[in-house]
Amino acid sequence: MLSYLLALALAAGQTPSNGALGLWKTETKNGVVEITRCGASICGRLVTSDHIRTNPALKDVNNSNPALRNRQLKGLLILSGFSADGATWNGGKIYNADDGKTYSARLTPAGNNQLKVRGCVFVPLCKTQTWTRIR
Repeated sequence: MLSYLLALALAAGQTPSNGALGLWKTETKNGVVEITRCGASICGRLVTSDHIRTNPALKDVNNSNPALRNRQLKGLLILSGFSADGATWNGGKIYNADDGKTYSARLTPAGNNQLKVRGCVFVPLCKTQTWTRIR
């Protein structure tokens, strides 16, 4: 019985945090991002924003890669490549459709209803937003 409890405790310590999963409202442009599991990692897709509500067919026109400028923003994968580190997700990338660039990122749950989203050109040139859980 003791070995069973020890195995459960070890497994629980290796389980990545689910605190970042859900539907989140961003700080800017009334954006909504859905974060889900992607294998052992998590990823996030842009669900909507003020601009998408105005024009649902809005394209990724600012992308630094001209070959990607024709893809739709709605449903676009903007968060990817994270590794769990306790409650934090590190080593990922965040895509900013406003400037068409991808930045290194870290996601840290702050309670049940907030998510600290940090994007960096390189450390220490970083910006952190606080996203609010919708569900």
